[in-house]
Amino acid sequence: MKIDALGRHRKINTHVVLGPWKDKTPAFATMLSSSDFASASWELVVRVDHPNEGEQKDVTLRVSGDLHVGGVMLKLVEQINISQDWSDFALWWEQKRCWLLKTHWTLDKYGVQADAKLLFTPQHKMLRLRLPNVKTVRLRVSFSAVVFKAVSDICRTLNIRRSEELSLLKPSGDYFKKKKKKDKNNKEPIIEDILNLECSPTISGPPVSPGLYSKTMTPTYDPINGTPASSTMTWFSDSPLTEQNCSILAFSQPPQSPEALADMYQPRSLVDKAKFNAGWLDSSRSLMEQGIQEDEQLLLRFKYYTFFDLNPKYDAVRINQLYEQARWAILLEEIDCTEEEMLIFAALQYHISKLSSSAEIQDFTNESEVDEVEAALSNLEVTLEGGKADNALEDITDIPKLADNLKLFRPKKLVLKAFKQYWFVFKDTSIAYFKNKELEQGEPVEKLNLRGCEVVPDVNVAGRKFGIKLLIPVADGMNEVYLRCDHENQYAQWMAACVLASKGKTMADSSYQPEALNILSFLRMKNRNSASPVASSLENMDMNPECFVSPRCAKKHKSKQLAARILEAHQNVAQMPLVEAKLRFIQAWQSLPEFGLTYYLVRFKGSKKDDILGVSYNRLIKIDAATGIPITTWRFTNMKQWNVNWEIRQVAIEFDQNVSIAFTCLSADCKIVHEYIGGYIFLSTRSKDQNETLDEDLFHKLTGGQE
Repeated sequence: MKIDALGRHRKINTHVVLGPWKDKTPAFATMLSSSDFASASWELVVRVDHPNEGEQKDVTLRVSGDLHVGGVMLKLVEQINISQDWSDFALWWEQKRCWLLKTHWTLDKYGVQADAKLLFTPQHKMLRLRLPNVKTVRLRVSFSAVVFKAVSDICRTLNIRRSEELSLLKPSGDYFKKKKKKDKNNKEPIIEDILNLECSPTISGPPVSPGLYSKTMTPTYDPINGTPASSTMTWFSDSPLTEQNCSILAFSQPPQSPEALADMYQPRSLVDKAKFNAGWLDSSRSLMEQGIQEDEQLLLRFKYYTFFDLNPKYDAVRINQLYEQARWAILLEEIDCTEEEMLIFAALQYHISKLSSSAEIQDFTNESEVDEVEAALSNLEVTLEGGKADNALEDITDIPKLADNLKLFRPKKLVLKAFKQYWFVFKDTSIAYFKNKELEQGEPVEKLNLRGCEVVPDVNVAGRKFGIKLLIPVADGMNEVYLRCDHENQYAQWMAACVLASKGKTMADSSYQPEALNILSFLRMKNRNSASPVASSLENMDMNPECFVSPRCAKKHKSKQLAARILEAHQNVAQMPLVEAKLRFIQAWQSLPEFGLTYYLVRFKGSKKDDILGVSYNRLIKIDAATGIPITTWRFTNMKQWNVNWEIRQVAIEFDQNVSIAFTCLSADCKIVHEYIGGYIFLSTRSKDQNETLDEDLFHKLTGGQE
């Protein structure tokens, strides 16, 4: 090796200049170098990151290439000569940005030479995480484990099951910056309230035993506040959360003031959202390898929108954090919704806030309420394609059909929006329509195959408008078709059928009835009851209405008017228990057209302009960057293979029927998009029979790529 040769040369020169030896024969000099310096030892400088001392100190060791990493660490500890537990320390190679964790490997095998800058540092360091409820926790996290494993340990600490649905995001520099406003009576800036879990390191333990998640466990919980009783408060037996800390994470936080809301980061366009999503960390690399510093602040978010096996018996923290992420997505307009929908979300927030802060919450154990919550959860699972309902007898071979009079409209240039009535028949995953009922046995005017289409609600309950917008993929883009129903019951049936058909499912699927009931339930929440006596309660009202809607919505209405409309909508949800209200909020969030879409700015192969790529749990969508209109959709179920050309950073995907696409990512590294696609495919393999054990190797195979 080069360094070895330099080491020998240096030693030989030292002997040559000693006078009496300079006239000796070269053979003797060669004999000296081979006997005394055969080990080829050289000096290695290691910087020690000692936690009890302010400054790092350099320690010089004499080592050889055949010394293993464990031996280097042993020499270091002996030379430092400080009695303490060094078991969490490891060597970090600064130039290569990698950990030397294989302690049986030699320095030669790693390629470590005398010019290597090594740091002897703890693997677990402090990290600040902003949770979905905007609460910041400070805890000790592994900087040497891959992010997938680190997040698993974090979720164990925070008592959140299904850690594979979450990940860490490093936002842009201005995300945490607030406008510098000082209170008139207090010149000191407000210090952020941080939940400090420093004394509870998330050190990786042995794998979770399958029995931990046994379905036979029946802990008790409060059906009103959704929080398990103290004996089951911490689902993970080794979770360091105290009951008080768990309550902080399981209960909804008081609403932020309108001023604080206005200070928070809001993406203004699809391009802004695409830039924000560039911050997701690589799950196959460690925090240290990705340049994360000790005590840095990151976001812990639900990354994948497939919330599997939600259970209020165990998931008080998980359900609350999921609700909070949905709530902030609405308030900060990360996802679009109509004003009517905004008021429903506001009413649910107001109701949840009241129940969360009430000191009069009683400990009810009404079995019917428990059943209602579990039924709602079952519906939530099937709408997210997280699994099938238990009753398989409903999946019969005789596929039902819908047949009724609906109105249809196809947008055309220079044509007014006029709906025309036809007789529609919905069977399998297709809609056929005829001029009238009598012609049903003949040839239809047109047959629409809805498999892989986009289904968008076009509803205004107050205006008695119940429409369905269908974007049907064709070779050159998307065909746009509007259907109009006469009443909410008809709309719920047809909308549910369209949603299932878009996923390749028929009305024989067990999820059809729950889907239709969910849609109908959401419509009835929107139904305004003008006869309700809400005016009298305005004087005694204890809410600031601007806290429950987006700043843009708040600017459109006077405070009293907005409060009256929120209380009016609240009449429809006033009797809901807390956990059910949170689940209804999540369901309403799911029903929005843009739910579950993560955006990236890309350039498709052969295109001369930039487009937005939307990645969802079951499809990819090409969206016009200027207008936000979907251009075409590709379903994961039709995907044959995908790969990445790491040299040109291009993602290529091949679908059925010889359809293939390729694109380069402009707003983020292509690895992030590649991981999103692979991650969703990985999550689709989960089942309740797995007892929560995950095939981590499969995840890395599907998401890691071969750089």
